[in-house]
Amino acid sequence: MKKVHIVPHMHWDREWYFSTEESRILLVNNMEEILDMLENNPDYPNYVLDGQTSILEDYFAVKPENRERVKKLVQEGRLIIGPWYTQTDEMVVGGESIVRNLLYGIKDSEEFGSYMQIGYLPDSFGQSAQMPMILNGFDIKYSIFWRGTSERHGTDKTEFYWETDDGSKVLVQLFPLGYAIGKYLPEDEEALQQRIDKYFTVLDRGATTENIILPNGHDQMPIQQNIFTIMEKLRKLYPEREFFLSKYENVFAELEKQEGLATLSGEFLDGKYMRVHRSIYSTRMDIKAANARIENKITNILEPLASIAYSLGFEYHHGLIELIWKEIMKNHAHDSIGCCCSDKVHREICNRFFLAEERVDQLIKFYKRKIVDSMNTEWNYDRLTAFNLLPYERNEVVTTEVISKFTSFKLIDENAEEVEFEILGSEIMDPGLIDRQIVHYGNYDPFIKYTIQLRDTLPSMGYKTYFVVESDHEVNQSAAATEKVDTDFYEITVNPNGTLNIFDKQTKQRFNQVLLLENGGDDGDEYDFSPLPNETLIYSDQVQATVDVTQNQYEAIMDIEYRLSVPSDLEKRKAGILDGFVDVRLVVKVPNHKPMIEVKIEVDNQAKDHRLRALIPTNIASAFSISDNQFGSIKRKVLDEAMEVWEQENWDERPDSIYPMLSYVGLSNDTYGVSVLTNSTREYEIVGERFDTIAITLFRSIGYLGKEEMLRRPGRPSGIKLPTPDSQMIGKLELDFAITTHPGSALEANVARVAKEYLTPVETYNKIPYDAMKLNQAKMKTPLTYSLLEEAGPNVVLSTLKKAEKANQFVLRFYNPTDTEKTAAFKFNREMGQAYLANLNEKVAEELDVHKNSVQTIVKTNQVKSILF
Repeated sequence: MKKVHIVPHMHWDREWYFSTEESRILLVNNMEEILDMLENNPDYPNYVLDGQTSILEDYFAVKPENRERVKKLVQEGRLIIGPWYTQTDEMVVGGESIVRNLLYGIKDSEEFGSYMQIGYLPDSFGQSAQMPMILNGFDIKYSIFWRGTSERHGTDKTEFYWETDDGSKVLVQLFPLGYAIGKYLPEDEEALQQRIDKYFTVLDRGATTENIILPNGHDQMPIQQNIFTIMEKLRKLYPEREFFLSKYENVFAELEKQEGLATLSGEFLDGKYMRVHRSIYSTRMDIKAANARIENKITNILEPLASIAYSLGFEYHHGLIELIWKEIMKNHAHDSIGCCCSDKVHREICNRFFLAEERVDQLIKFYKRKIVDSMNTEWNYDRLTAFNLLPYERNEVVTTEVISKFTSFKLIDENAEEVEFEILGSEIMDPGLIDRQIVHYGNYDPFIKYTIQLRDTLPSMGYKTYFVVESDHEVNQSAAATEKVDTDFYEITVNPNGTLNIFDKQTKQRFNQVLLLENGGDDGDEYDFSPLPNETLIYSDQVQATVDVTQNQYEAIMDIEYRLSVPSDLEKRKAGILDGFVDVRLVVKVPNHKPMIEVKIEVDNQAKDHRLRALIPTNIASAFSISDNQFGSIKRKVLDEAMEVWEQENWDERPDSIYPMLSYVGLSNDTYGVSVLTNSTREYEIVGERFDTIAITLFRSIGYLGKEEMLRRPGRPSGIKLPTPDSQMIGKLELDFAITTHPGSALEANVARVAKEYLTPVETYNKIPYDAMKLNQAKMKTPLTYSLLEEAGPNVVLSTLKKAEKANQFVLRFYNPTDTEKTAAFKFNREMGQAYLANLNEKVAEELDVHKNSVQTIVKTNQVKSILF
């Protein structure tokens, strides 16, 4: 007899086309009904609360008095909560964000009892290849999801094992028809049978056991109170089947007994049976860029800086940092970070990111100030401290600000050695902007804010301090206008149309028309790009740019501006009328000492329904691209072979090779490679007749949440057809990315490390005797120069350094994104106690040998590891 597990649940989008506050009102109502059913009906065994604890957080904000009711039901196993904080996206959200989502979700769950030990993501738009490793890092060995699979991954069954490169593995129960097939089951027997017959055909065909799941729930759906009546009718209609209320764990208990299940690997991004929206990565680029920027600030700057401060005796503010993480994780649900929402919801998302970034920036400033204020020195000079938050020494160009009343000054280090620097610019500052108490007592003497540049070697995972001393000598300035940039690695000229011609001295390659812009119509929606049929694309090759190029001893700066004329909307585009525009400003910085071309692009968009991309030619005819995913790298074909059959096979959406990255994408051959690093846009496609050009999406401009019958996505609308004028992206947008070249392939060059360095700028703090926010002097004394730890070789990539959540230990997390096994080795510049390998939930896995304050461990390809010390 086939067993039908009816699992009561609700899928809870905190926001979508409706706001969080609207859903919270429904949540309070639904939760009361759920609690009443569980408390008063012993035949109703359990209810799944969508795998995310943010639901409880929202509920208790209104009903704190019900915490004990919830706790009792959780401890009885009746109300099933966790393991996530929110239903995370897996494509454009970083690895540390996904780890913290589980970390805080499990932490919240444990306040009430146990949690569902299933990686439950029933609606994520595609599945990252690294998820089994992340789930195993929390001792989770089961996964449930819906979107992204097809037979070409290796099985036509709905149960299989899913494995990562490091050997991590989860048992998957696929939802082949989604999580909502059991929504609002009707009492009318004819309607019930008509509906269930259709579902059983698919469920039976994919099942490997006699057990199938009928999820009884839907988006924001209240509990089905007549479920027992429905079950009686189902038993009558299908006497050969056994129907009962169940939970997902019961199904996995049966699957564990099954032998011969297929083992699959890789990411699941096929839109054959369900849409995965491969071009959603560029919707509302302002929101996507804010997420990338804030994620990188937390993991690359704030947490390592807080760890340095903690090692010096200051408090590690877990509570403040958790607030930041939770604020951005509210935005990490698939609809929220996908930005397939109403305009009012996007405004709420923007506000959360604003709050989170303000918290990050102010906490970074606080830690720098505490460290620098407490320095053990008798020199009564202003200080400038440079923080290097990477685990190796960096000989780096530092651009920073110094505020002083001096009309001329010099910098000296702790050995009284003078440090060379240049002044790039200066401006007068009102003293009230520094500390209103200054002007309160009638002192209106102005300060001067200098922008300076210096180059020095900075300690690993630490800092170095300089003193600002008055001087009679003017500082040298070597900046001069030039027509050709010439650094240790590149020769670069700017074309009249604002593109770059680059000669790479290492690889002897010449790249022409770099940063050419491509513009085309977008007849799509917030889910997917949709081009106009047979459209002639517009390029920036004919614009006339104004160009200003200067170079000093440290770097070159190219300031490029132009207007790209485009049609103002789709109708004008079809008619070929260029009555709209995008104003473009490119500020390109090229350090003299390393192979990096940093690009800041500012656009002012005054047109609708179009897509703008930047093109980076590589001269490499490619079959594959290499980009990064969570804690690893991924190789993708530049042309999906399913493009030839998607229409015949009736795919839900066309499998265009538009893909996400997290920090880089590259093309390479046996000789050299070209990679794009990003701190903003995370969408790319490899284009050109020879697939030799990296196209980076700058933004998409669209006016609807969902549309029907699109060129690449036929049929019904995704979402609903709701106007979203804010998603036209009218106005200004700023994006940051960089270009690097390297001998050898992207994996051989370990471009992930280069990207990490790009995303971890040197932080500085200028201590002067004035600050509007007063602090008492700390009791501890800090050194003028400091290094907490250093790596023994450039084999792995640091993910983050933080304090453990529940112990007075540090967590050092790193990964190996290359295609060969590596040894990670670290030396700690302090007396070491014991050190351990730990899982992602910060639980000890095994003890490490500590020799002369050093530890080492083998790291497999695409493996993440954490050391507790």
